[in-house]
Amino acid sequence: MAFYCPDGAMAQRLQSVVAQLQADGRPELEQQLSITWLRYDHSLLNSAAQASDTAAFWAQRPAGASWNGERPLYPASVVKLVYLVAAEAWLQRQLIDDGPELRRALADMIRDSSNDATGLVLDLLTGTTSGPELAPDALAAWGQRRQLVNRWLAELGWPEWQGCNACQKTWGDGPYGRERQFYGANLENRNRLSSAVTARLLHAVIAGGLLSPQACRRMQELLARSLDPAERAADPENQVDGFLGEGLPPGARLWSKAGWMSQARHDAAYVEAEGQAPMLLVVFSEGAERAADTALLPELCRQLLQG
Repeated sequence: MAFYCPDGAMAQRLQSVVAQLQADGRPELEQQLSITWLRYDHSLLNSAAQASDTAAFWAQRPAGASWNGERPLYPASVVKLVYLVAAEAWLQRQLIDDGPELRRALADMIRDSSNDATGLVLDLLTGTTSGPELAPDALAAWGQRRQLVNRWLAELGWPEWQGCNACQKTWGDGPYGRERQFYGANLENRNRLSSAVTARLLHAVIAGGLLSPQACRRMQELLARSLDPAERAADPENQVDGFLGEGLPPGARLWSKAGWMSQARHDAAYVEAEGQAPMLLVVFSEGAERAADTALLPELCRQLLQG
């Protein structure tokens, strides 16, 4: 059962918006998208604290709709949201030590989408390091440690996790040595996420319904994005322009993690705007044309927020 309640009117609206955007000069767009869209009656922010327990929170299913939402795709830097939550989970269980360098890496990983910071975080989570190629037995042992985040997510029992994978670092030029070995000959071990599992994870973080309230507030702080035009102009890689946040009206509030590379443009966002129902929207778009399409995600957000 989905963690949200499928809403027929939202599904029709989503289908209509996707069809119109495809007709606007984006052939095959319907096959290039994975979308999960949720709407709330009231603010989701830290709302889990208002429930009697965790089970009661998850029983409060928001209205939602999906477009290929269960289809796992390469998530680009959206996977950094997974590693952020895992790091706070490890800290809560005292599996890793807290400290200024970890906090600096987490901040740079989310706010600036640093690949170098992500590498450090994943090394700490799994007890692995990059380096030269390994012999088969050593590579197998190394690879088992790299699966720690996957095993933790599987233990949550979320049906949305099926078919997904979060065990690789993110790269500028690409993996080398043992990292390339671990991808597999045909890159079959690449990271994979669906918009559905990403939406559930972001839903839990914003509501404070997965880890401690303090941990969730720390993550919310890192995910918060400024919509101030001057601040955005000063930071060309602000994860707002060209992404969902660009479609928001002035005065809106945004928490998000974007991902972009030569074959993908993705975003996962929770937004609150005056006069509109709070909304959580995850959009994955794949292919070179979509990666270069800076208008698609803002328009999707604009249309669905109004819908």
